[in-house]
Amino acid sequence: MLDNKKVKGTGLTNGQTIPLTIKRLGINGEGVGFFKRTVVFVPGALPGEEITAEVTKVFPNRAEAKVKRLRKKSKDRVTPPCPVYEECGGCQLQHMSYQAQLREKRDIVIQSFERHAKLGENDLTIKPVIGMEDPWNYRNKSQLQVRKQKGKVIAGLYGAGSHELVELTNCLVQHPETNRVTRQVVDILQDLNISIYHEKKRNGLVRTIVTRVGFETGQIQLVLVTSEETIPRKELLMKEIKKRLPEVRSVIQNVNGKRTSLIFGEKTLLLEGEEVIQESLGDLNFELSARAFFQLNPLQTVKLYDEVKKAADLTGNENVIDAYCGVGTIGLWLAEEAKEVRGMDVIKESIDDARENARRHGYESKMTYDVGKAEEVVPKWIKEGFKPNVIVVDPPRTGCDDTLLATMVKAKADRIVYVSCNPSTLAKDASYLMKKGYKLEQLQPVDMFPQTSHVEVVSVFKKKQR
Repeated sequence: MLDNKKVKGTGLTNGQTIPLTIKRLGINGEGVGFFKRTVVFVPGALPGEEITAEVTKVFPNRAEAKVKRLRKKSKDRVTPPCPVYEECGGCQLQHMSYQAQLREKRDIVIQSFERHAKLGENDLTIKPVIGMEDPWNYRNKSQLQVRKQKGKVIAGLYGAGSHELVELTNCLVQHPETNRVTRQVVDILQDLNISIYHEKKRNGLVRTIVTRVGFETGQIQLVLVTSEETIPRKELLMKEIKKRLPEVRSVIQNVNGKRTSLIFGEKTLLLEGEEVIQESLGDLNFELSARAFFQLNPLQTVKLYDEVKKAADLTGNENVIDAYCGVGTIGLWLAEEAKEVRGMDVIKESIDDARENARRHGYESKMTYDVGKAEEVVPKWIKEGFKPNVIVVDPPRTGCDDTLLATMVKAKADRIVYVSCNPSTLAKDASYLMKKGYKLEQLQPVDMFPQTSHVEVVSVFKKKQR
């Protein structure tokens, strides 16, 4: 227990009040200041602000605190428009002007490389962050937990650092249609007295409402995640959904009876309508099944993939590997200018969609997709004689698997285009690649999630000539 104790090395105690000047934003969007050489993280504080902070947690090499008094306010501070912004925790930067968000996100990338790759800003070619003209209502998919509180069905997100559900009826970063459909489904569940899952008791039926909308097509998909396969009065539920939400094209049930933080289980059933909805990115059309990964901000995805295409620098003669390919979006973006594209993903439904997307766009003969882990599939392809010239990798937040990094180096691809949603793991993996004969050419941050601390980065690694 650290409560009310002074931790050796910091000189700080829980509950202590200290003056702080905030120097920069941390990777999670919190303000970062220093008290007698101890780094202190303060959620809600902005660079340049002078505050009185109350220490909330003390660790051997750092401390956390909350703003007690704002003595000098940043010129970048704005009033957050969301009424539950501070309780929800889904966004971290609504209290900061958008131009300042873009500036600070670039600095977050620099910080990551300073810490994990020992490279400073002068050692990097890092471009300004590509932002949005309108940084609101950009998310095409919502995943809200469903609970019953005081007899009322609500849908929302867990509050920051807690397990209390914060009701969300009109999330300002979601597409308006995902908000509207979710509200209607909550009303239907309430009116029909459909059983709602109780997390502590581990009983009840409906756990999560997932809504996805096609920005370009307007098509809507609704997924009800349930703890069991059997839905009592299912016909009545479907009748009411069709009556109140006739525009919903696809109604899916996903069964997840496990005690887990993962949204989806393994079993997916069609309840009504089509298995998939359609979405467009530029000139490409995609079929999206319920569990298939697709970028959450379609407008910025076009900009992101255009940067990937620039980074790949294809001439028509290159073999391309699209690791962690999802439904094949990046591979399709590059297919016209590539000789051959191969991709893999661990989710079978994503690979099914990727193959169908390749067929529908006329690239079936030059695109191959396999189910499996990148670190297992890529060595198999190389052993079979497939020599990649360009490897595009878009891993989860944990970064690339060590085996995959070693495999990419062994493949001796001329170019590695690394699309990252976590600058810290990107910097760690970059450090490895640079030690193994690759030069980091440039970093292009893209703001896929305005109002949050997240930043995507397209990085280019070029094999050094010996």
